[in-house]
Amino acid sequence: MAKYLYRLGKWAADNRKKVLLGACGVLVVLVVLALSMGPSFSDKMTIPGTESQKASKLLTKAFPSTKNAKAQVQVLFKAPKHKTLESKKERKIISETINDIKKDKAVSSVASPVVLQNYSKNKRIGYALVTYKSTAKKVSEISKKKILNVVKKARKAGIQTELAGDVSFSSIEVGGVTEGIGVLVAYLVLAVTFTSFLAAGMPILTALIGLGIGLMGIITATNYMDIASYALSLSAMLGLAVAIDYALFIITRFRRELGNGYSIKESVGIAIGTAGNAVVFAGMTVVVALLGLSVAKIPFLTMMGLSAAFSVFIAILVAILVVPALLGLIGGKIGPSRQNRLLKRLSRVNKKADSSGWGNFVTTHPLLVTILSVAILISMSTPVFHMNLGLPDNGMKSKVTMDRRAYDLQTEAYGKGVHAPLVILAQTSTKTKNAQEAMNATVKELRSLANVKSVTPAAPSSLHRVSMISLIPKTGPNDPKTSALVHAIRKKSMSLQKSQHVKLYVTGATAVNLDISQKLSDALPGFCLLIAGFAFILLVVVFRSILIPLKAVLGFILSLAATLGFLVFAIQDGHLISMFGFPTSGPILSFLPVIVVGILFGLAMDYEVFLVSRMREGFIHSGDTKKSVLIGMRESGSVVTAAGLIMVAVFAGFMMTSEPIIKSMGLSLTVGVLFDAFIVRMTMVPAVITLMGKSAWYLPKWLDKLLPDIDIEGKSILEEEQKRKKIS
Repeated sequence: MAKYLYRLGKWAADNRKKVLLGACGVLVVLVVLALSMGPSFSDKMTIPGTESQKASKLLTKAFPSTKNAKAQVQVLFKAPKHKTLESKKERKIISETINDIKKDKAVSSVASPVVLQNYSKNKRIGYALVTYKSTAKKVSEISKKKILNVVKKARKAGIQTELAGDVSFSSIEVGGVTEGIGVLVAYLVLAVTFTSFLAAGMPILTALIGLGIGLMGIITATNYMDIASYALSLSAMLGLAVAIDYALFIITRFRRELGNGYSIKESVGIAIGTAGNAVVFAGMTVVVALLGLSVAKIPFLTMMGLSAAFSVFIAILVAILVVPALLGLIGGKIGPSRQNRLLKRLSRVNKKADSSGWGNFVTTHPLLVTILSVAILISMSTPVFHMNLGLPDNGMKSKVTMDRRAYDLQTEAYGKGVHAPLVILAQTSTKTKNAQEAMNATVKELRSLANVKSVTPAAPSSLHRVSMISLIPKTGPNDPKTSALVHAIRKKSMSLQKSQHVKLYVTGATAVNLDISQKLSDALPGFCLLIAGFAFILLVVVFRSILIPLKAVLGFILSLAATLGFLVFAIQDGHLISMFGFPTSGPILSFLPVIVVGILFGLAMDYEVFLVSRMREGFIHSGDTKKSVLIGMRESGSVVTAAGLIMVAVFAGFMMTSEPIIKSMGLSLTVGVLFDAFIVRMTMVPAVITLMGKSAWYLPKWLDKLLPDIDIEGKSILEEEQKRKKIS
């Protein structure tokens, strides 16, 4: 494969204008296509086969009107202090607000708080119910702007007014100011690494091209697939980070070969055949890990993995096509002879203090370093044993958002349980003698359960012998008591089947989230074993060793456990929520552990391949393990360090958003890279290899003959180039 990539790199350098124009052309076409079609995200999180999903299907069969239910929005009002919503001024404002909302032709009806009689006990809070003529997904942006303008008018009149319900009035933002800060930090890291401002801009430029193609492709795909909005943010942060890193590896190798006396074209070819070969291998490992999320058989998680894998795949293509084309165009301007003087001095300081200094320290005290590294990771892992999975609701959003303000008003007026309604379907059998009596007995049994605030009478359907019951718990959606109530209702169904011949099905957002969290918890151990097994086999092939892959897998497990443990400590236990900008503590995002496993595995293998492959190359030539470790740390350590810092900068940029889901993903990946790149790969790996000595590279001869030689270091290319150089 190295030889094919070598030829591809030279071809891209020769046809640089065609390649660059082609990439820009693809980007423009996708931008036009995405803008013309518009995004159509689907944030429904359901899992086929779960109890709540079965209940949802029965609900749509028994009550067909719920399938295409019209969008409803609650317009929440709160009167000023010492006044109520029945005060003269407040009644007038509410009336004017309702009349203004009715002017929108997309609105079917508006029911006032007086009609609904939904005032809080002190009558300071209530809501009007707006029903649209279309479903929530089809409510136009124009209609959204109209009702938002009406809300602003009501606020100016002196009454707090917020919106809640089916229609989303907030959107996921990608590419904001905070993300830009991350890119700026990445540029500064590149500038110091390359000692050239021009060279530092190249990875950013190529990454933005790849990012644009990837995101526009995903936005277009939302019109044909059910892709969640936060999948776009995950794809953006991952695609941007790996694209910059991959360009960093290739450009670093290009400049090295240029310094060795090769021409620009030959240097490009060698860089793509060696570093590019490692990029393809490592990148495809990330892609496979993300596609592996489909093993859990959870549709929305599969689509998240597919979207992120597509973004990474585009980053790989950009690295082996656009980067060499750009190097062929301006490569001569970033060679060793054109370095920036100021940054060159900084780079020399770094090299003097970092490359040999850290490597010498680790290899001189390998046992101490190993013990300390393992101790740090294990101590950070301990909170993981009480991890509580869930899905964030509007109560975890920033208090400056309307979603959070509406959430707080609902909580103040009606209690926490208003956010965790349960829909219960009671289905009678042919053995039921009196359906009405059975339903009354069922409602009575439900009211007797612990943590129940209210239960509505059963509403019968003419189909499938089903009645619908609404239950409001006393506690919120992520409270363990609410989860216990769902389990209690399902357990109660068993006794009711015997006494009343009535079977209960529980659904609603809370029940769905509970089932999703349980399904993901059950899938996590199997997915971890699959990833660990895949990593071991992969690294045995790459490094032709048994102990090094074993060490890599154990290191990955430690960094993963430490990452999840830190999240529990920081977010769930609430010790660092103010530091990271979380408004309140809460459960760990239910699908976050699975995503972190997939992504961190791919990134960990990236760093392992780039660092240890150079150590292996040094061992082959010297036969001295300690010397080979020092060579790897000197020649690849600084690049891996820069790559890790770039990843941290990009992920941390996304962590600054106010959206809790994106913030959680950004934090987990930031912490994960810090642990894996700097504690495991740059510290524990060289220390453990030093302790292993020559046995680190041991591989049984019979296994060596069976394994394919993938030549990830591109040795065949270098040997050919050296021969050609001698002949010429």
